Amino acid sequence: MAMKFGLMFSQQVPPGSGIAWSEPYQDMLKCLPRAEELGYSSAFQVSHHAQKDGLCPGPLIACAGAASVTKTMRIGTGVLLVPLYAPLKLAEDVAVLDNLSGGRFVFGVAPGYVAKEFEAHGIPRDERVGRFEEALDLMTLAWTGEFFEFDGKYYKVPRTQLTPRPVQDPHPPFWYGVSATASLRRAARRHAVQIMSPRHGPEELQAHFKPYEETAREIGWTIPERPIMRSVFVAPTKAQAEEIAAPALNYLFRELYGAASAAGDRVLRAADGSVITDKDDVGFENFKNRYIIGDPAFAIEQLSLYRDAVQPSEVICWMHLPGLSGAQAMGSVELFAREVMPHFQ
Repeated sequence: MAMKFGLMFSQQVPPGSGIAWSEPYQDMLKCLPRAEELGYSSAFQVSHHAQKDGLCPGPLIACAGAASVTKTMRIGTGVLLVPLYAPLKLAEDVAVLDNLSGGRFVFGVAPGYVAKEFEAHGIPRDERVGRFEEALDLMTLAWTGEFFEFDGKYYKVPRTQLTPRPVQDPHPPFWYGVSATASLRRAARRHAVQIMSPRHGPEELQAHFKPYEETAREIGWTIPERPIMRSVFVAPTKAQAEEIAAPALNYLFRELYGAASAAGDRVLRAADGSVITDKDDVGFENFKNRYIIGDPAFAIEQLSLYRDAVQPSEVICWMHLPGLSGAQAMGSVELFAREVMPHFQ
């Protein structure tokens, strides 16, 4: 089975890097037309809020920018934290974005987990799953009914209508970015594609697919896609790739995933299965099974292992890693397309 490849962008500027806030956005806009020529199939925006490094808090706006410089790639959020938004306004913005992109938008969603994000937005963290699911119900109704009203626990909308309608019928696909068993089962019941996070190792990905697949079988639904996200960087030699990308991966796993695990927001496990309780325990070496950093031959070997373990339909590659220059990221984008992608077509 052929495997597709997409790109992922977080727009991060590590403190002290000297990079302008605008630079990652400009790098993305320069990259995407060329990436489309090279055969990349999608561009996704990572999102978090209240971060010190600018990690994109406005993924729909970034998606609009991506849509404006591409013609065929799918454009998506990977993922948007739904409970932090007013759902009817979100439904309107997604409908506009689907029209702007000509029906290429993929709505990657999640309930979120970082406590400070909920505190900043005044949303009780313990309501996140209820708000998430109810908001998706409201948005689905708004996109599919001529007139609609909604009377939920968290949200109420009097009789009204939403135009424009999305281009995609009945609406852009939901992709769930979740890992809890109950959430994975809900994803299947909603007929949502599950997008697997770059923070999990291959064994965790297999474990996460299990309840999702079981529920899909129980309800008689055929899962249409199996995308995974991975941090990826290739260079002519493995030493060169590690020299450029290791600091970025150290930063990413320590300051985002490791810090969240240490705060008790969401567990991060090292390669040996131990739980990270101090972000300084995170290092490039003890998380090597989460990312693909090396020469093209190493990338082919690693992607073959993922293909055999979880049968991904698409690998969304995070190459514009925090702190890298646009030129460094594009070197990887070009080399990967030339020497790695043809092995999986």
